[in-house]
Amino acid sequence: MSVRRVALRLVLCFVLVGEISARAETLEPEGYRLDDYRAPTPETVPGGVVIDTEAAEKLWQAGGAIWVDVLPAPRRPENLPPQALWMPVPRRNIPGSLWLPDVGRGALNPELEAYFRTHLEDATDGVYGRPIVFYCLADCWMSWNATKRAAAWGYMNLYWYRDGIDAWEAARLPTAAAEPASGIVTARKP
Repeated sequence: MSVRRVALRLVLCFVLVGEISARAETLEPEGYRLDDYRAPTPETVPGGVVIDTEAAEKLWQAGGAIWVDVLPAPRRPENLPPQALWMPVPRRNIPGSLWLPDVGRGALNPELEAYFRTHLEDATDGVYGRPIVFYCLADCWMSWNATKRAAAWGYMNLYWYRDGIDAWEAARLPTAAAEPASGIVTARKP
């Protein structure tokens, strides 16, 4: 066997191994993603339709869908002295979004679950077929978890904007200042 053939086979092996391990990293868990939320995400979500920026913009322009941002709210660093000034970075999201911080965690305590359920119920007026778009950042499992959880609760017209606000801003689409929806509770272990 020639050196060229051996080299070609080695290159093919490395490509295949890389492709297989990339796919393995993004397999859907049976339940919810419980940690390492900023990591490559799968290309599908149970109970939802994955949309790209072009589809997200069209859906946003058409109106009628509920947009849910699930990015956690910034928390004051624990080691910061009490007298130290702390200014969290202001959150900007897709205009008209409902910001429900932390509801995309893999495990929700009863208070956070009630916060999520109540806001979804209010936003949809109890219509489980109303379109809902979940998002956060690119490579963020929290929006995947939130979409899957909403599907498990019976919501049927769900969209997962997988690339989230990062892709929205990269496309130079409008953003708006955001505040968490009322009644936010701090996520803690269930």
